[in-house]
Amino acid sequence: MTQKYLDNLTYSIIGAAIEVHKIMGRGLLESVYHQCLKEELTLRNISFISEMKIPVIYKEKELESDFRCDLFVENAIIVELKATLDIHPIFEAKLLNYMNLIRSPKGILINFNCNNIFKEGQKTFVNDYYKKLPKE
Repeated sequence: MTQKYLDNLTYSIIGAAIEVHKIMGRGLLESVYHQCLKEELTLRNISFISEMKIPVIYKEKELESDFRCDLFVENAIIVELKATLDIHPIFEAKLLNYMNLIRSPKGILINFNCNNIFKEGQKTFVNDYYKKLPKE
């Protein structure tokens, strides 16, 4: 896995979200966008796990938790979906925590309740796992 691979995959995921937004518009429930994005990723032959459980390990012991990410794409990128008026910092913190808990190098927060996904409806995050990957 390389940074370039993850960047290209990010581009594909955001492209899929733009396609969903173009067809469905804004103002629907998050669950509707989730189903549509799953379909779009499938059409693009991009593998993912939906509602993947995020383990919480404390002092080498897995604790009971019900953390789930919306999508885990190609075993590399966590995608969290929203359909809200504003992206609150807690959504970003949640995504960053999920990334660290499963050692995912990249995460994307997508808010479908916007006018333009690319300009205002998505935010991409990387962490130290990403920075340690080879560029090419």
